[in-house]
Amino acid sequence: MNHLYDPIKIKSIAFKNRIVVSPMCQYSSKDGFANDWHLVHLGSRAVGGAALVIAEATAVSPEGRITPADLGLWKDEQIEFLKRIATFIEANNSVPGIQLAHAGRKSSKSEPWNGSEHLTPEQGGWAEVYAPSPIPLNDHTPPPLELTTEQIGKVVQDFKAAAARALRAGFKVIEIHAAHGYLIHEFLSPLTNTRTDNYGGSFKNRIRLLEEIVAAVKEVWPVELPLFVRVSATDWVEEAPASWTLSESIRLAEELKKMGVDLIDCSSGGNVPVQQIKPGPGYQTFFAQEIRRETGILTGAVGLITHAHQADHIIRTGQADMVFIAREFLRNPYFGLTAATELHQEEKWPVQYERAKPRFK
Repeated sequence: MNHLYDPIKIKSIAFKNRIVVSPMCQYSSKDGFANDWHLVHLGSRAVGGAALVIAEATAVSPEGRITPADLGLWKDEQIEFLKRIATFIEANNSVPGIQLAHAGRKSSKSEPWNGSEHLTPEQGGWAEVYAPSPIPLNDHTPPPLELTTEQIGKVVQDFKAAAARALRAGFKVIEIHAAHGYLIHEFLSPLTNTRTDNYGGSFKNRIRLLEEIVAAVKEVWPVELPLFVRVSATDWVEEAPASWTLSESIRLAEELKKMGVDLIDCSSGGNVPVQQIKPGPGYQTFFAQEIRRETGILTGAVGLITHAHQADHIIRTGQADMVFIAREFLRNPYFGLTAATELHQEEKWPVQYERAKPRFK
């Protein structure tokens, strides 16, 4: 029986435990460049005992950003500081990962603390927002432009180019962001994809963009390094005649496993305002459990995982293979160390902090 502090090896990468710092947008970049904030934010979580630290949703193109303050990896100049971050994470006994993303119709917005409002070009946003279909996010945003097949091809190449840059920056894990109502999820869900070409309609057509992105990324991403995909396992819109559901997520996971994806990071929702979510502790863990059970692929559980025993229980009961923790790591950057103490697991502390380490009798 595995527990939270058992190591796990995926491809050539050995993770010292099952704790992952989930990618969390910081909205603290200028022109997509990482800076000291990102170094301290991500580096401190590596010092804090996480096995894998994943950098926030990193835009593969300028128009793929959620806000003008998003991290980016669409040009070579952005590699240098990210390499500094990846090197620091690895030097502190953790694995550096990065999430690659395109925001789709949820792009060109202000930061959350500024209201997440749609930004016009005059306000620092961009003139053209793209999605699979011209369906506005809500009553306060203009309809996006429908991507042409040529533009879809560019999106695929943007992911490929960003993956190559991530490798040059020293990251050892890539996670493709296909959740939370961003571009790839918009293609997956019938609620946001009403296309009638090869990218819309049937399940096979709706997953086509993600499959093409995975295939393109694998052309430049070494076979020995892990590749993750984050999905929204359900749209949480049960009354809709057609929406993205857990059963389709299971089918998708089966296809991604065949393509060589190593782990499905199982989140949910974020696609439409009418979603009906009842959040509670570990409320999304069931999705990780079912996808793992039905397909045999490794899964990560995420969502209101806040306590050591809760995280350990998820691993011990086989609900998931790793736990992805977000807000608790904002409250406690050293969760990986403090949880070990709570669980009476021996965990190596940084030598600089050894004098503060609790001792077991």
